[in-house]
Amino acid sequence: MAKSKWEEVKEKLVLIEGWARDGLTDIQIAEKLRISKDTFYEYKKKYSDFSDSLKKGKEIIDYQVENALLKNALEGNVTAQIYWLNNRKPKQWKNKRETSEGNNEEITKVEQLLNKIKEEAENGNNR
Repeated sequence: MAKSKWEEVKEKLVLIEGWARDGLTDIQIAEKLRISKDTFYEYKKKYSDFSDSLKKGKEIIDYQVENALLKNALEGNVTAQIYWLNNRKPKQWKNKRETSEGNNEEITKVEQLLNKIKEEAENGNNR
């Protein structure tokens, strides 16, 4: 008796995890599995083994990228620092703020701090 498509996919869970870790998109993984994107999303909802393999693979690479970003931020990369702060402390560091008389002083302080960080980084790179 022929295997169902799910049984064929189930045998490739380790590959699926690897593809996710390698940065392939859901659509690219579906193409490698030779299933439609609709079937892919159906399997994600229906089979926890499938969605767990995807999550596990993506989680590994996400941690590696997060660690690389943090390392760059700590080494003085101003762009990495700003990105990190915008995302980790959005109330204090988000790019767009509602302006009112009450927070103009805060915005000025943030701008001064960002300029100081940028100047220190530039001076460090010129050494």
